[in-house]
Amino acid sequence: MHIFNYVKFRTPESVELEFTLAGIGNRAWALIIDYQILALTLVVFFIAWTIVSVQLVGFWKDIFGSASLLWLIAIAFITWFVIYVGYFVFFETLWQGQTPGKRLAKIRVVRDDGRPIGLQQATLRALLRPFDEFLFMGAFLIMFGRREKRLGDLVAGTIVIQAQTFTASATLIISEQARSLYEHLLQIADLSPLLPDDFAVIREYLQRRGAMALKARTALALQLTQQVKAIIDLEKLPDNFAPDLFLEAVYLAYQQRE
Repeated sequence: MHIFNYVKFRTPESVELEFTLAGIGNRAWALIIDYQILALTLVVFFIAWTIVSVQLVGFWKDIFGSASLLWLIAIAFITWFVIYVGYFVFFETLWQGQTPGKRLAKIRVVRDDGRPIGLQQATLRALLRPFDEFLFMGAFLIMFGRREKRLGDLVAGTIVIQAQTFTASATLIISEQARSLYEHLLQIADLSPLLPDDFAVIREYLQRRGAMALKARTALALQLTQQVKAIIDLEKLPDNFAPDLFLEAVYLAYQQRE
């Protein structure tokens, strides 16, 4: 088990991104929070189900006969399992790989290629969670696996990484010239074909360019500019739109559009 374990993704735009794997500690902390929320939800369900069952005891007997108690237990168990699985599926799908616990622990589930997970991946992870928790099998797989995957991750093709928060800090510097030109870009180009993943790549470049060698930074900025121009069908740029300036203007224009 590594103290710090990293994973690298290469985007379709050939941009290499590096993230830190979540680790057993962060994942355990997130699970404790999620289970507290789940426990409260299941207690409320149990109380409500008991009240309804007592009030409708005659109705249940008419439907299920002498086996009404067994049927009520079976229905309660199935509903409990649906709540248990549905909690993780709902939040991980809606919040792009995060549950309330994961959000507080600042970790996130993504696919093996770095893309956000969907309903299929979230469902597979949730359905296999009971197997992972049996005899702490998932914990052993996380601790001793190179990419810290439990069984659900192996089947769903996902990994858990530390979530990065993007803020308007000193690492993302937008020039004043770009601030004055992004409005012009909105007038001459349609940014609607740009997907959130495309915007994420631009944002990642703008944040990391300061640590790049000049030659690599120039080549990557030019490559990204050409790809973005092709996506938004912009054949020619004004003379004052250098690649970095263009990407900064796209960043501001995209945010304005959102």
